[in-house]
Amino acid sequence: MPELPDITVYIEALEKRILGHTLERVQLTSPFLLRTATPPINALERKQVRELRRLGKRICVGLEDELWLVLHLMIAGRLHWKDTVGAALVAARARAGTSPAATKFSKNHLATFQFDNGMLSLTEAGTQRRASLHIVEGEAALRALDRGGAELFQKTGSKSDQLNNGLAGFIDLQTFARVVRSENHTLKRALTDPRLFSGIGNAYSDEILWQAQLSPVKLTQKLTDDEMLRLYDATRETLVAWVERLRQEAKDAFPEKVTAFRKEMATHGKYRELCPRCGAQIQRIRYATNETNYCPKCQTGGKLLADRALSRLLREDWPRNAEELA
Repeated sequence: MPELPDITVYIEALEKRILGHTLERVQLTSPFLLRTATPPINALERKQVRELRRLGKRICVGLEDELWLVLHLMIAGRLHWKDTVGAALVAARARAGTSPAATKFSKNHLATFQFDNGMLSLTEAGTQRRASLHIVEGEAALRALDRGGAELFQKTGSKSDQLNNGLAGFIDLQTFARVVRSENHTLKRALTDPRLFSGIGNAYSDEILWQAQLSPVKLTQKLTDDEMLRLYDATRETLVAWVERLRQEAKDAFPEKVTAFRKEMATHGKYRELCPRCGAQIQRIRYATNETNYCPKCQTGGKLLADRALSRLLREDWPRNAEELA
């Protein structure tokens, strides 16, 4: 599932391409994508893009007349951009009220958004259709989609955009600690719960906990002040570093290689590979449809976290499906 670093880079790439441009036509190829009935989808057409915003793990495109196009990519949804040679022709046909010839798409193709300068498409790998599109009107309707988690990077003034590689000011330690300790969860659950923190998911929570050298099943209300500081620093440093890494990877191109499994990651997706810090074998906890990776030497004092031994704890505290992480 694309998380805060991935969504940030997606939005930056979209800003360069569609901000100030007109959405000429929307074509849906999956009946399961659109989750709202009003406003109608054709209300978006011939509207200029005024703003782009991240809301948790959602990409929000603000258009004229206070309309918002809100995409949640879930696990396997991905965006693609094409500077189409025929974009001007399609736009002219749309303005004239005539439809272009039907285009054949792959079975993974869910939607096409034709702008006056190019085409944005949404695909979703696999057979499960979890990605969603909401069309809402007004700020209140947009905020109703917010799961309520604290924003980790908060704009506090005109200079804040220059902090943390353009991510604005990071949440203060006191607020961060209050949110972490607000409920007695495992650290893994606390970081990935969208009602507590906005934008962190399975992949980057593994990386954060490895950086902080903390067990994924340590309970939040048992954290010492030193451990809380390590978690705080690791969260900021990990997210900032990955945003910068993804920016450098994409450069001026549209990010096409968005994935939760990257060779540069320390633990996530690295089961049985060697920890880059201590050389121990990376281990995993598997429960329901989720997997957590950790280093037993760096994070759990050499203790292996056996799935069956944790079954009761995980049953009560672990996310049961992808929707709980959305």
